[in-house]
Amino acid sequence: MPTEATILDLTPADAAKRLTDWVAAQGLPRYRTAQLLRRLWVAPIASWQDATELPRELRDRLDDALPLPRLVPEVVQQSQDGTRKFLWALADGEKVESVLIPTATRRTLCISSQAGCALGCVFCATGRMGFRRNLATWEIAAQAREIVIRHPADKPTNIVFMGMGEPLLNWDAVDAALTILNSPEGLGIGARHITVSTVGIVPGMLALAKRPEQFRLAISLHSPHARDRLALMPIEKKYPLKDVLEAATAFHRRITFEYVLMAGKNDRERDAVALASLARRLGANVNLLPLHPGGNPDLSATTATRIRQFREELTARGIDAVVRRSRGLDIDAACGQLRVKMEPKLRRDQGSLVGRAS
Repeated sequence: MPTEATILDLTPADAAKRLTDWVAAQGLPRYRTAQLLRRLWVAPIASWQDATELPRELRDRLDDALPLPRLVPEVVQQSQDGTRKFLWALADGEKVESVLIPTATRRTLCISSQAGCALGCVFCATGRMGFRRNLATWEIAAQAREIVIRHPADKPTNIVFMGMGEPLLNWDAVDAALTILNSPEGLGIGARHITVSTVGIVPGMLALAKRPEQFRLAISLHSPHARDRLALMPIEKKYPLKDVLEAATAFHRRITFEYVLMAGKNDRERDAVALASLARRLGANVNLLPLHPGGNPDLSATTATRIRQFREELTARGIDAVVRRSRGLDIDAACGQLRVKMEPKLRRDQGSLVGRAS
């Protein structure tokens, strides 16, 4: 289960109220509230002891009254291409992943919203572990916070909810995390630089569409044909493609179709024609993604030549389509791969802990 609510679970506005009340109750001057608030996200610290602008006695009181929870980096891997992958240990022993992808102009952080995933998409490594639990708000946003604490120069410029789990099945926590990530009193990342990716959870899509900020929506499509999509993504049975596309019309900003190409499954010419038709209807652009090794050994990746042809078939029909280069192949950077690889060790460790406890 998630940890109990902490000061980091609160949106900046609610945290300011909480801190204002605490400062008043402690008989402290009002300016302390602003000092404390900026240390949550704007200039984050590992513990209140690091807020050296505060008196030592006050720091001790803060550590007792308003402790700052942490994600523990159990494994950190760096790819030859600069991609960094983090396996974070949570307080209850669960593990989640995030991936920092630097380019010349941006630093994109791919974050998780759940430990594991219940949706069972056949090409996804996370689906192989099943669902463990939802992440708390702070556990989501702290994936970015920890990056800033470790190296402030690595602060993400972009956030994508494309890590472990389905964010719109954990909407309440994701909703608050979006506010923390975007708010000037939070991490201050522009809404247009924050993308929520979903397999098509219709109620969550409609809730996200109601937010006034211009957060981006990406739909994990992977097939333009409902029957073929069902074979790849069981969620198609609960939220049919036609309903997902209807919900997408609630967004008054451009959306993206995420499309992992799999040989013989969704890379035929008829798939490109149908995908172009759907994208044109919604004014969507398309991200074409090579199948990442480690998801499902029974699936074959579409060849590089066919990927180029598929893109050309889309662009010839007026669709803005981009082939996304796989990053971090040498460090198992696809969602869930590191967690799945670590599973045997985790089971051994948990078994030894049980043995010692008994």
